[in-house]
Amino acid sequence: MSKVKLFRTWSSPYALRIVWALELKGIDYETIFEDLSNKSQLLLQYNPVHKKVPVLVHNGKAISESLVIIEYIEDTWKDTPLLPEDPYEKATARFWEKFNDDKLSPSIWQVFVTQGKEQEEAIPAATENLSFIEEDLKGKKFFGGQTIGLIDITIGWIANLISVFIEITGIKLIGADKFPLLFGWMQNFSDVPVIKESWPPHDKLVIKFRAIRESYLSADVPK
Repeated sequence: MSKVKLFRTWSSPYALRIVWALELKGIDYETIFEDLSNKSQLLLQYNPVHKKVPVLVHNGKAISESLVIIEYIEDTWKDTPLLPEDPYEKATARFWEKFNDDKLSPSIWQVFVTQGKEQEEAIPAATENLSFIEEDLKGKKFFGGQTIGLIDITIGWIANLISVFIEITGIKLIGADKFPLLFGWMQNFSDVPVIKESWPPHDKLVIKFRAIRESYLSADVPK
């Protein structure tokens, strides 16, 4: 029987992608929670390049970087596929996962860790990127259709962290009035049992991300 271990932190949205992929496919795994201020020797051994989570270890072999890990999971365990079979649809899913990591997520983060004029200037880019995925949701419950797939897992962090960001900054990037399809998707996604059961505690996330924002604003973290 194969042995699967997942090195993660309690709050990492990138690690949650792996949790969702494993859970949706019904794969048994062991979770090892890491303290990134005091990284274990095993984590450093398994991911000596980036020294961060998530790391998946399967039969003693380590795979790093969340999108690479999901690709490995998809190739290794064929049941409950996260990607469509059609080559064009598969390429489209790959496009949106890259769009999230390269454009959408950074643009929303820029709004979160700034204030004043800098924040005002960051909002249009985030709004434009959100409008792109709003458009892609037309006529669909999830990004891939009627069931959760790769794009949902990749963009799934929005369904949780946006509410945290709103509570901290007061800026409502997503709402039923601005992005009704995306707002509905957030509810549909969060209602799936595997997703609902995996969310980190909201209050702890608010404390954590408020501290992160304050560190950026005080210039403790390079922008």
